[in-house]
Amino acid sequence: MGNSQSPPADPRFASATRAFSQKELNDLEILFKSLAVQSQSNGQYISPSVFKAYFGLKGPLGQRLFELISQLRKNDKVTFQDLVIAKGTYEKGTRDEIEEFIYQLLDVTSDGIVSRSDVESVLITVLEDVFSLKLSEPGSSPHKEIVEIFLNAATFSKHIEGSVERSMSEGDFQSWSILLPSLRKHLGSLLIPPEPGRPGSQVPRLLPGENIDPSMLLLSKEYAWHIGGALSHQELEDWKLLYHSSFHGLSFNTFLGNISNNEGPTVLVIKDTAGDVYGGYASQPWERRSNFYGDMKSFLFQLHPKASIFRPTGANNNLQWCAVNFTSEDIPNGIGFGGRANHFGLFISASFDQGHTFPCTTFGSPCLSGTNRVCPEVIECWGVVPKVSDQGRNDAVKGTVLERFKEDRQMLNMVGLANSSE
Repeated sequence: MGNSQSPPADPRFASATRAFSQKELNDLEILFKSLAVQSQSNGQYISPSVFKAYFGLKGPLGQRLFELISQLRKNDKVTFQDLVIAKGTYEKGTRDEIEEFIYQLLDVTSDGIVSRSDVESVLITVLEDVFSLKLSEPGSSPHKEIVEIFLNAATFSKHIEGSVERSMSEGDFQSWSILLPSLRKHLGSLLIPPEPGRPGSQVPRLLPGENIDPSMLLLSKEYAWHIGGALSHQELEDWKLLYHSSFHGLSFNTFLGNISNNEGPTVLVIKDTAGDVYGGYASQPWERRSNFYGDMKSFLFQLHPKASIFRPTGANNNLQWCAVNFTSEDIPNGIGFGGRANHFGLFISASFDQGHTFPCTTFGSPCLSGTNRVCPEVIECWGVVPKVSDQGRNDAVKGTVLERFKEDRQMLNMVGLANSSE
């Protein structure tokens, strides 16, 4: 492509081109030419302003990405070679190459140290991008609290010579990104134009219903974005409030009755009397069982005072628990996730006024609260409404009225209300 491609001085260029199909290279060339024209560079390079405007990059994170792609030359120019090499590493490299590139993104001050202030700047930029928030004043509330919640899950273990402060190592970052999959997805998709559906940018639409004061909800849009990082894009459309203890009463029977018509996944959120907020994603409907059930899509999470997600480790299949009206002490009545009976990763008893949380190998999760004992102050449950095709919608309404009645009766039997409904 003229002078922008030849001579290929950097041997990485020839290697990077092999990661792309000819069509992909042609598309990249067309993109480069278009952005170079906008940069008024006679087709030689892309300027910082045009580059950041096209990819929707802002703040220090956008500047840092431009610097890395231009190979730290400090000449405000991205050539075609630069673009191919960067995308070849960032999008098509080995896992280690991709992780190292993203880790370098965090060093927004370009001093070779990923400090807490660097990571805070990155979080502010990401939240501003996802939620179109004005976070230019990181010390202001409530945005400062959101940033701190995500920062609280991070580890800074790397010694900085001549300083008492420690920085984030690459290993620290990798561990942190597992706990915050939404952030990792966002940082891994910065070279995708900012269109709807870009990984790490989708936020579920919360539907609390009429006459519900939004200020009383535990699940904010920021929390929903965090939880959604562990889900597919089909599950990031609408989340409908099914149960809230402040509106429906702190009752297990009411909870089961309210979710009886929801056939999809649910998000259970709990705030305890100590102020900690946490919960679990149940991939399967809540059904009366005498043992564990569910699949590997379920997970536990923390929301406050720190945000983390804990996915199944494969150590066992003790994923979901829903026991109703059993008399054996070996089958505790209530709902739970992970661990084992009477020693769950998270459990709320059928009285709905107590429960517990213990470290568990099912999800590799710690105690989710400050103490093992759980005293719920607020419990809410959201139904995940997956995006389906028109054919899927038609299939969803199939089935006779009698079949639907049988399903409803089964749930009523679970909560002991079948006779009273006759």
